Amino acid sequence: MVEKRGVDPRRQHGAEAEDIACSLLTQQGYRIVERNFRCRAGELDIIAVEGSILVFVEVRSRANDRFGGATVGRSKQQQVSRVAALYLALRKPSARHMRFDVITVTAGSATLIRDAWRLGDLH
Repeated sequence: MVEKRGVDPRRQHGAEAEDIACSLLTQQGYRIVERNFRCRAGELDIIAVEGSILVFVEVRSRANDRFGGATVGRSKQQQVSRVAALYLALRKPSARHMRFDVITVTAGSATLIRDAWRLGDLH
């Protein structure tokens, strides 16, 4: 990884992990709708559509698996769910169903976890 001058290395690593995640999603047939949706409550890494399902994707990355794999704990799930609710209220997407996926990126290798947690239908 080549560090850009004046850029926080963690942010750069995170952006690279999101690029890898978007590539994996595209290869799996997802259509990327938006990246890095931010509001006061937090951030959504990737919003995508797979078929008729709106998918909120949380990207977690680790440089290596020395201390275990990247995970999404309960509090992070709750935060992402709150931000997703705000996104739905603001953007009013036409999709009738939604789900939450997670992509873990460890040492440049990505793994997709579909339906990591679920809240239900949009309408």
